[in-house]
Amino acid sequence: MEGYEPTIIAFVCNWCTYTAADLAGTSRLIQPANVRMIRMMCTGMVDPKYVIKALLEGADAVLISGCHPGDCHYINGNLKARRRIKLLKEILPRFGFDEGRLKMTWIGASEGIDFAKTIKELVAEVKALGPIETRRQMVL
Repeated sequence: MEGYEPTIIAFVCNWCTYTAADLAGTSRLIQPANVRMIRMMCTGMVDPKYVIKALLEGADAVLISGCHPGDCHYINGNLKARRRIKLLKEILPRFGFDEGRLKMTWIGASEGIDFAKTIKELVAEVKALGPIETRRQMVL
């Protein structure tokens, strides 16, 4: 769809992914401006209702990104998040959302380049998916 720019909500870990995003910015890496970041102390704090609410209220996709497994500052918060996301991907179709609109990644604090690359790839994937079909039907 021409001119379509998706909005992506990213719930990111304070200790790893947020720091990587900051590193990408201070390194002046080019990245799309489509992402709105919400800094969480841990991805284990991301409640599934936050994801569903973001999609229902206009986000085209949601990214949840935190520390690599085994490196969580809260011991196993990222593993809890991984389990929740797996279950959430199973129920998203009941709300009319493609499970491809939810992505989870592991990005460490020193991986600014990986953060920028992940954001670029996610924006391209969501652009290929196009606007959420149920929302497009509501607008028409």
